[in-house]
Amino acid sequence: MMERLTSPPRLMIVSDLDETMVDHHKDPENLALLRFNSLWEDAYRHDSLLVFSTGRAQTMYKKLRKEKPLLTPDVIITSVGTEIAYGNSMVPDDNWVEILNKKWDRGIVQEETSKFPELTLQGETEQRPHKLSFNIDKSKVKAVTKELSPRLEKRGVDVKFIFSGGNAFDVLAKGGGKGQALAYLLKKLKTEGKLPINTLACGDSGNDTELFTIPNVYGVMVSNAQEELLEWYAENAKDNANIIHASERCAGGITQAIGHFKLGPNLSPRDVSDFLECKADNVNPGHEVVKFFLFYERWRRGEVENCTTYTSSLKASCHPSGVFVHPSGAEKSLRDTIDELGKYYGDKKGKKFRVWTDQVLATDTTPGTWIVKLDKWEQTGDERKCCTTTVKFTSKEGEGFVWEHVQQIWSEETEIKDDSNWII
Repeated sequence: MMERLTSPPRLMIVSDLDETMVDHHKDPENLALLRFNSLWEDAYRHDSLLVFSTGRAQTMYKKLRKEKPLLTPDVIITSVGTEIAYGNSMVPDDNWVEILNKKWDRGIVQEETSKFPELTLQGETEQRPHKLSFNIDKSKVKAVTKELSPRLEKRGVDVKFIFSGGNAFDVLAKGGGKGQALAYLLKKLKTEGKLPINTLACGDSGNDTELFTIPNVYGVMVSNAQEELLEWYAENAKDNANIIHASERCAGGITQAIGHFKLGPNLSPRDVSDFLECKADNVNPGHEVVKFFLFYERWRRGEVENCTTYTSSLKASCHPSGVFVHPSGAEKSLRDTIDELGKYYGDKKGKKFRVWTDQVLATDTTPGTWIVKLDKWEQTGDERKCCTTTVKFTSKEGEGFVWEHVQQIWSEETEIKDDSNWII
């Protein structure tokens, strides 16, 4: 994460997942999430940071990744701010563990909470080293908190209680929580000379409240925010111009907040109807890749006009001797590959077919030469496949980017590696 950033991040988004980044109820095709994904990869991935902060434990987070088209975050904060990990391989932050160990004894917390019949333990996956999670009737929260707190204090244990989702009750190590984890991350980045220019916190429930208390951080409560968060806002932050209640749900509300606070571009490439008219303000060839794979999705869904103007434009941007290396290892001309697209026009019309890009990173290797690496995802029905894709571009001033070479290999995340149904 730190290696690719040569200067402070332009924007750091810190977002809850369930019912904030991910809409489980009103968006079955994940369109708002896919819009955000395209915007992030197109305009922000190269110089900004994406952080997910979720109540889910890592196991359940990984399960969600298999169900929804989530991008890969730079930092993942799980278990209500009690675990922090970095990058693809989710390297744990051991220093954060040491901080949470202070005045914390899980055994004592387990023993004392077991004396309250009002508390029902949640599933095993939600019980973590610095967090115990229960279900509780909302009307019992104040009484339980009032009695449990002095009992734990008497035994030398410092804790934090968090009520969210209308019935979830978490007992955390005192130093934990989403807000403390964010404050710690900001301090760590500042120490390394990488303090973000702007930070946007996004949430929908009570366990997100702390995110909105961190100084110098913008905040958005998505339109579908829960009652406990709205109550907190009314009592504590309604006069704070840096926190808004969006009119859009979930990821749509996050995109709305980027525009409201003027944090950068907020028009997703998915909302551009004609790619031939789409000109990027930056000179990042990652834009070309995001744009192409969106065109590819629309072509196969039959959502763009079947005309030679599009394919001719694509072929013109490919080097005459450009090569495409298929995941099977077979090689063919890039221009022939574009020609071949013709016979697949509209073959996914009316079907659940989506394409998205993740971790789009461009590197200028020599003057006029760029290498773009990314994960290209394709979903048909419930089957998902991913190819790690490397694209070589050349460019001359004022002439745009030329596709020289495209190579794809199956990602480790792809379980069914079916070469026959993969085009590009």
